[in-house]
Amino acid sequence: MKLTILGCYSATPRALNNTTSQVLEINNHMFLIDCGEGTQVHLRRHKIKFNRIKHIFISHLHGDHFFGLVGLISTFRLLTREADLHIYGPKGIKEIVTLQMKLADSWTNYKIFFHELTSKSSKLIFEDDKVEVHTIPLNHRIYTNGYLFKEKEGERKLDIVAVEEANIDMAYFRKLKQGFDVKNRDGVLIDNKKVTKPGNKPKSYAFCSDTMYKEDIVPIIKNVDVLYHESTFLDMHQNLALKTKHSTAKEAAKIAKLANVGTLILGHYSTRYDNLLAFKEEAQTVFENVELSDDGKSFSF
Repeated sequence: MKLTILGCYSATPRALNNTTSQVLEINNHMFLIDCGEGTQVHLRRHKIKFNRIKHIFISHLHGDHFFGLVGLISTFRLLTREADLHIYGPKGIKEIVTLQMKLADSWTNYKIFFHELTSKSSKLIFEDDKVEVHTIPLNHRIYTNGYLFKEKEGERKLDIVAVEEANIDMAYFRKLKQGFDVKNRDGVLIDNKKVTKPGNKPKSYAFCSDTMYKEDIVPIIKNVDVLYHESTFLDMHQNLALKTKHSTAKEAAKIAKLANVGTLILGHYSTRYDNLLAFKEEAQTVFENVELSDDGKSFSF
């Protein structure tokens, strides 16, 4: 699982600070999460192949989280994209995108499927044989969701010594990896768990975009490997966090601790601060395993 931060600052883009966008690579999927202004430039800068992006998840319809979307869609068209594109986001996102395409007479030569979200409870919105994605309802000034990405259980691993002792033919190895009991060369049914081991532990990632402190998301993100949680303000400006429905670094850490996450990544910093290290220091007074996101930074888990 690899996370690449394309932008992680709030409000307006600056010369060295980009608004929210990130790419999650998980089990052969490449998911784009939010699409702030300039996202396609940052994708090119990090040599991320456009044609691998088939699913885009937009948290909410504030400009710093989706103003790069129409530009990216248009570039896909210019590159003669053929693969379908799925866009998940709040109700209204289809109207915004299609109106711009209509007025520009720039309909795409590929199919776009909009999955508009309205539920205020967590919902499964994407699933295949490898990964599932759930919404995380948040509390911001407008309808907002975070997203939980979870790998499914993978294939079991063969215990070669046990397999050989059980006299199982190689032709059944695939079945064993899939979790089935099989018969050995003598016709005896062999219990799968006696000759295999659990596969790699499935990984999980939770993205919590703009939100005020919201403790009821804890059951949804319980025990995730990695949590990205907005931390727009430091504790000295908690009054602003309340007013604007954002979180402080310390509040993000409280959520991480309650949810027993593996690693907390902070982001969505207000540009009023010059020293990002202060965010980490404040968060670590509550939760130890804290990382700071920054534009262009990658994390591998």
